[in-house]
Amino acid sequence: MMKRYHFLISILIMLTSLFACKKALETKGHSFLSPNTFYTNASDANAALNGAYANLFSQDMYGRAVWLLSDLPADLFYITLSNADRISIFQGTFTATNGVVHDWWLANYLVIKNANDVIAYVPGIDMDKDSKNNIVGNARFLRGLCYFNLVEGFGDVPVLLAPGIDSLFPTRSPIAEVYAQIIEDLKYAEEHCLHIAELPEQEVGRATSEAASGLLAKVYLQKNSTGAAESTDHSNALALCNKVISYSNSHPTYLALEETFGNIFNPDTKNGKEILFNVQFGAPPNASNIINMGFQPIAKGGFGSYSGLDYHYNSYKPDDVIRRTVNIGNMEGSAHKISKYDDNGVPPGVFGRNNWIILRYADILLMQSEAQHGVDPSGTAKFDGINAVRSRAGIGPLNFTNTPTADDFITALANERGWEFCIEGQRRWDLLRLNRYKEVLQAVGRPFDELHMKYYPIPQTEMDVNPNLVQTPGF
Repeated sequence: MMKRYHFLISILIMLTSLFACKKALETKGHSFLSPNTFYTNASDANAALNGAYANLFSQDMYGRAVWLLSDLPADLFYITLSNADRISIFQGTFTATNGVVHDWWLANYLVIKNANDVIAYVPGIDMDKDSKNNIVGNARFLRGLCYFNLVEGFGDVPVLLAPGIDSLFPTRSPIAEVYAQIIEDLKYAEEHCLHIAELPEQEVGRATSEAASGLLAKVYLQKNSTGAAESTDHSNALALCNKVISYSNSHPTYLALEETFGNIFNPDTKNGKEILFNVQFGAPPNASNIINMGFQPIAKGGFGSYSGLDYHYNSYKPDDVIRRTVNIGNMEGSAHKISKYDDNGVPPGVFGRNNWIILRYADILLMQSEAQHGVDPSGTAKFDGINAVRSRAGIGPLNFTNTPTADDFITALANERGWEFCIEGQRRWDLLRLNRYKEVLQAVGRPFDELHMKYYPIPQTEMDVNPNLVQTPGF
């Protein structure tokens, strides 16, 4: 972004090139080569895209930071080790010098930088048109995803769309402009990426048209809770959810709810039919995932860094045994252990094979209910998606008897998302969108500052080198 930013970017690209990635995620250090000498054929195009995907594995991104920034400052688990940055996120006392916030900002812009290269240079390659469009569609999916991460976390952010830099000192683009760019990118991805049923085995982990539709639905719903809201947001989200559901109905072996909830997260059964988009972690020495170690107690070879909150464990309904058991089912001493990311296929003390799930079909169904409620809160169709998810969990349906008011339905939806997506990088954003963050934090005994807790601050290192950046109010 600035001279210092690009120096850091080049170092990170060099480091990410040292990690071997499986199948479609084998990479070249393309960023060290000029466009004229590198982007010459289809192999170069794929290598460039794989380089952008490789950055998702970083612990500064989907290897750890995503759940520290989205789930730790909520009602799911707490931190048990002495780490000032993470403690301040949990307590809501973070500042512009927080290291996790800084790393998340930089990691997302690194993916954007590499995606911009693909978007700019791959169209000039003489190769199969459909393959080319799919590669560019994937790059635009990644760019849209990362700008969505940034706009959720920071609000107004600089939008950079070309290789190199448009300006040494970019300004923060208004949130409406950021969302407009995200929507444009995801619409392109939706049109040009392969459908799930068309995806070859060697491209598992890449974006599909259905993944773009689903993420775009989430973008519209989140946008509706901001100053960029438009009257069509809920209807747009509903149409996209229904589109994905229709695809599932016609391709149930490729996209549907998994019958067994635990199989979604078991490394031995990952990449099942419920997955729309995830990050493909593997077994050591390839890119493996630290998440199992963070929740595994020290006595069993883990770091023992986090434990489940009693509040979350006690929030499950008595008959919601399936999800409670998978998510937070075991006790370790006097603490609830997060069991969702156990990996029994690796020895104690070894990073796991757990993929990081960014979007799955259950989310489409719950978003359908949310969007339908926004379009027609008095209609019974708003219960369809949420009740399909509840049925898989083995619990009874919702209706106008047990959620008689609009407020009751939103509370039920917020609770449902907490039980279904426990530590899947969703909670903070869900609670903010559904206007339940303040009451949830108060319920677990933590303060809520309306101004301070809506967004994270721009990292101080960025503020120090860019005089055109204005800090987020409250910091």
